[in-house]
Amino acid sequence: MPTEPILSPSQPQTQPGLLSQSAPDPHQTHGLLPALQSLFYIIVIAIFIITFTLQPFRIPSGSMEPTLLIGDFLLVNKHSLGFDESNFILPPTSIRRGEIIIFHYPIDPNMHLIKRVVGVPGDHLRLHEGHVYINGQLLTEPYAIYRPSTPDNFRDNFPRLQSTSPDIDPAWWIKMHQLIDHGELIIPTGNYFVLGDNRNGSEDSRYWGFVPRSAIVGKPMLIYFSLPPDQSDAPPTLQSHPWLEAVLDFARWDRIFHIPH
Repeated sequence: MPTEPILSPSQPQTQPGLLSQSAPDPHQTHGLLPALQSLFYIIVIAIFIITFTLQPFRIPSGSMEPTLLIGDFLLVNKHSLGFDESNFILPPTSIRRGEIIIFHYPIDPNMHLIKRVVGVPGDHLRLHEGHVYINGQLLTEPYAIYRPSTPDNFRDNFPRLQSTSPDIDPAWWIKMHQLIDHGELIIPTGNYFVLGDNRNGSEDSRYWGFVPRSAIVGKPMLIYFSLPPDQSDAPPTLQSHPWLEAVLDFARWDRIFHIPH
């Protein structure tokens, strides 16, 4: 760190009450080294924020519509849910039924998925005609939608042992048989059952199983930007629209800073 200059006996002494008129050292505030130091501090802070607090994600599918749309860009609060209980620096909060979580896909941990928690450890869960029942009681879900689709007994009346689905993971099909009691799926300790809000268009826990507590990354904090699907992978074009119309059509401005819940 820079230190204050020390006067040697050979240096002229300033008179009492007068400020030293010596020229400032340009290396203290300017130059390559201070710039590199500032850049290093910024990088360290950014890495800390991304690693321990916030991380950006983009929604690639419509499984969480209408809560989250294709092209929404999220800031994810990793502090809230994403740490193991043994972490004494940033202790996690509990995961509650109805919360949206981001997690590592159990079949391919390199992928991140986002779904809603509908079953917590100890719950007895079943679906009847697409609607969720927890411990025998209908779960109120104002966020869920049921778009017209081909009837599917496995999807809509889960768990169903009489029929399966070509999309189900074989390991989950075997494990599921061991956890069913009187037509209800029992959720074991440390695991969560998740569904997409777009119930007829979501591949979720019905097809590949539980989300372990250790796989949860966090929960969405806010939508910081949103692009329509045709704009999400390409810059706007101004060839066929006036510039103002192109700017207005470029993004879904009304979704910016929206808090998903």
